[in-house]
Amino acid sequence: MKIFSKVCLIFLLAAMYMGQARAQENQTYIIHTIQKGQSLYSISNMYGTTVDAIVKLNPGSDQVIVEGKQLKVPRPDAVTDQGTFHTIQQGETLYGLSQKYKVSVKSILDANPGLNEKNFRFGQVVNIPKGNAAVAESPTTQGQTAQTEAPKVQQGIPGPVQSRCKEMHKVERKETVFSIARKYGITEQELLEANPEISDAKKLKKGKLLCIPYPKAQQSATAQPEKAPTDAELFSQNKVTDQKINVIKAAVILPLIPGEQGKAESDRMVEYFQGFLMAVDSLKRTGTSVDLYTYDSGSTVASVNAVLAKPELQQMNVIFGPLYTEQIKPMADFASKHHIRLVIPFTSRDNTVYRNPDIYQINTPQSYLYSEVYEHFVRQFPRAHVIFLDATTGAEEKADFIKGLREELTNKKISFANLSEDATAEQMQAALQQNKSNVFVPTSGSNTVLIKTLPQLTAMVNDSLYKEKINAEVHLFGYPEWQTYTKDHLSAFFELDTYFYSSFYTNNLLAAPRSFNANFRRWYGKDMEERYPKYGMLGFDTGFFFLKGLALYGSGLENNLDKMRLTPMQTGFKFDRVNNWGGFINKKVFFVRFTPKFELIKLDFDQ
Repeated sequence: MKIFSKVCLIFLLAAMYMGQARAQENQTYIIHTIQKGQSLYSISNMYGTTVDAIVKLNPGSDQVIVEGKQLKVPRPDAVTDQGTFHTIQQGETLYGLSQKYKVSVKSILDANPGLNEKNFRFGQVVNIPKGNAAVAESPTTQGQTAQTEAPKVQQGIPGPVQSRCKEMHKVERKETVFSIARKYGITEQELLEANPEISDAKKLKKGKLLCIPYPKAQQSATAQPEKAPTDAELFSQNKVTDQKINVIKAAVILPLIPGEQGKAESDRMVEYFQGFLMAVDSLKRTGTSVDLYTYDSGSTVASVNAVLAKPELQQMNVIFGPLYTEQIKPMADFASKHHIRLVIPFTSRDNTVYRNPDIYQINTPQSYLYSEVYEHFVRQFPRAHVIFLDATTGAEEKADFIKGLREELTNKKISFANLSEDATAEQMQAALQQNKSNVFVPTSGSNTVLIKTLPQLTAMVNDSLYKEKINAEVHLFGYPEWQTYTKDHLSAFFELDTYFYSSFYTNNLLAAPRSFNANFRRWYGKDMEERYPKYGMLGFDTGFFFLKGLALYGSGLENNLDKMRLTPMQTGFKFDRVNNWGGFINKKVFFVRFTPKFELIKLDFDQ
């Protein structure tokens, strides 16, 4: 009986395992190729799923993911209102996708503003908008003369059905049957015959889709099979002409009036706005016309919704704000609906940028920021030996950074060692390697750790025995918050050839920041608050970058971001789209170096 029970149990477990395996095989998923800086969090937000769901399909991915490797990302069983996702396979074409999903080429390109002829390739994921059989294109749609090569038709089997619509037209306000027919070079009767549902030719509902038939003279030609359009032809034919913006309409929506958030927070936002006004003034002096609209956002979703209800906001070219995370979604939805750029100057923890192409996120998400730092670190110290100083205070805040740096060093075969923050000068000296760049990296950005370790490091480099017998470079490497401690440790920073990374930095010894500080004092009768980043400079940099960009490139700003070579007061910009259908994140990172020759250098790796 026991043997029988064991046999039944074995069969039961086997059946359960087979059922789970079969369920996993049947689950639909997207094949995603991991890009530099992406994390499970960012990838899950791109596709509207969860980190747990990705880990379930990819065991072990919660421990580490590797750039260039592939992940299975679960997708919903049904196509949502936003559409679905497709991983481009070998040999697939843009036209082929439009036919497969029964959507126009233009619809695919509109849903993927980051897609172009160069990156339409195997392994790329594209967002396919919700399909509609009525808008399925024939190969001659959008003015194409090309057509798919007709498959060989066996006797008795009908050939492919040709679309009766040359293209679809979305009715705009005040358009009539006459004006639409004239626009496409057809008669009113032809338009009405192609759209028999039009009951009153004088009243067309805005937003209605109309089938635009081929002119009768062309209808016989469209029935003939022709060559399929190439990707290059389709991208060229669907390229949108950039429009110049004569008067830039910009809105700032921030909590400028003290409320529940307190005066200190509104003071910072006022300082940001004051710097922004200085940028507007600078641009107006060079002939740029700007209409600036300013609104107090309050601190709630209801208060920001009241602002978004104002009709003039729909005409903006760009909006700056908000401060509070809970207000981002309504503002992002508004920007997406009206195709307005939304610049988010503060938080780095919002996820709308992964699904909304109109978002610009100034503060870099952590995984992307660290990835840039690792790349620049290896470039700056190709022959490094890294010595981590394990801290007991504040180490948890830098745990992800240190873990990622160790992984990067391992992958690049760069040696590293570990010492306690309490290590003596002799122990530090013993950890050095000759003919290497020995880089000491505390595992905390705390000033307490600096106070404890700097005396030992400076004692080591000043030891006469060290100088005589050890041929080794020594550097100290750290974090953005070290800007706050510079005055306290300036001499030691120079002595230790110190570096720290940051996406914002200003050197008040340079002419431009000195002039800005003087002008700010003259305009407002005060200095900016002593904090990093300085909000007045942040307001100036963000305002100047985007308003100048719109003045130079108009509606084509997004295609010319790499040409924007502006020297910032404090905050640098290097925007990349997070995917083909999402927005932009700022990946700019500087290294600031204090050399033993008492030079202060900002290293910009993108120039």
